[in-house]
Amino acid sequence: MEASFFTTILLPLVLATIMFGMGISLRLEDFSRLAKIPKPIFVGLLGQMILLPLLAFSISVLFNVPEHIAIGLMILAACPGGTSSNLFTHIAKANLALSISLTAITTIICVFTTPLLIAFSIDYFAEHKPAQFSLLMTSLSLIAITLVPVTIGMFVKNKFPHFAEKAEPIFRHLSVIFMVVVIVKICFDEWDKLVAAFPDMYILTVSLNLIATTLGVFLAKLFLLNHKDGATLGIEIGTQNGTLAILISISLIQVPEYALVAGAYGIAMYLGATLLVLYAKSNKISQS
Repeated sequence: MEASFFTTILLPLVLATIMFGMGISLRLEDFSRLAKIPKPIFVGLLGQMILLPLLAFSISVLFNVPEHIAIGLMILAACPGGTSSNLFTHIAKANLALSISLTAITTIICVFTTPLLIAFSIDYFAEHKPAQFSLLMTSLSLIAITLVPVTIGMFVKNKFPHFAEKAEPIFRHLSVIFMVVVIVKICFDEWDKLVAAFPDMYILTVSLNLIATTLGVFLAKLFLLNHKDGATLGIEIGTQNGTLAILISISLIQVPEYALVAGAYGIAMYLGATLLVLYAKSNKISQS
């Protein structure tokens, strides 16, 4: 996939739109909640920011996966949680405030941690460093594509709350549609490589999702959190911002093979979240 209107203009614009949609759903309280309920927030950050990348790295090393899949898994794990996690948490009637807070906080932290994890992954797994990868430019690009639209969205939320309330569900559904369109585009452009990687890549992505989702539930039990928080952490840790991972791979690093994992995970990640929603509904965690 060569540099094109899709990779240089459309994809960044799509992600910026998704992040703006996240911004209009956020309030300053979502960040200050870190001080009010620190325990579940810190447990979520432990799972999302530390254990998930370690899990992706362990899977890559233990199963000796091909270079592009290993780096793709690491890029995916280095990204923040996706906005879809908030939707699934709402459906499960779990702790939506916790989910929104974690998504917001990890989005800010990952601007600084994601480039470092990518640099480590490339140094460890790649035989030759991609010519287009720059630690500084990746950080600046993430700020422009994620933090700036989120900040603008929060400003709109503050100044025009009625508009934000009506627009929020629209942007939430658009983010899912955008993800599907991007995945279809990748499948079309990289079909031969996608077929060659099947079924190994799908086994790896499904395994990562199920283990990550289970990890969230386990962490909640380990730290004596309630069932609602457990379901929330499971959904949050297992649901990644696949669109961001795709953009990093295609537009910033310019190695489309890395995006194949994010495309596959964009489908696989709904498995763990759906199972948790069904579990939550059957066990009525909203009453616990």
